[in-house]
Amino acid sequence: QVQLVQSGGGLVQAGGSLRLSCVASGRTLGVYVVGWFRQAPGKEREFVAAINWAGSNTYYADSVQGRFAISRDYAKNTVYLHMNNLKPEDTAIYYCAAGRVFGSRYESDFGSWGQGTQVTVSS
Repeated sequence: QVQLVQSGGGLVQAGGSLRLSCVASGRTLGVYVVGWFRQAPGKEREFVAAINWAGSNTYYADSVQGRFAISRDYAKNTVYLHMNNLKPEDTAIYYCAAGRVFGSRYESDFGSWGQGTQVTVSS
């Protein structure tokens, strides 16, 4: 079992930046990808970005491409989501998740989830 613990988030004005962190522990041997998802009030959870466990390949949702960047610190077993030029529509609870299918954007392919962290962008 993989445990994921998130930190970061908070309140920021539109155009600002935030960084989310996701620390993985436990049985990480079978992890091939770590992703970020988000869920806005009244909406379904959606894919945001993901990175392979080696940290060499990434992919993004169209809505965040060019504004968000996902990265991995191998020594710290930590995945980061750097969010720039934030917009009010980025307001959501953000979740990190670990899975085995690189390239997937489906929740069902991610078996371990973090606790979620709130990001609020004011206009």
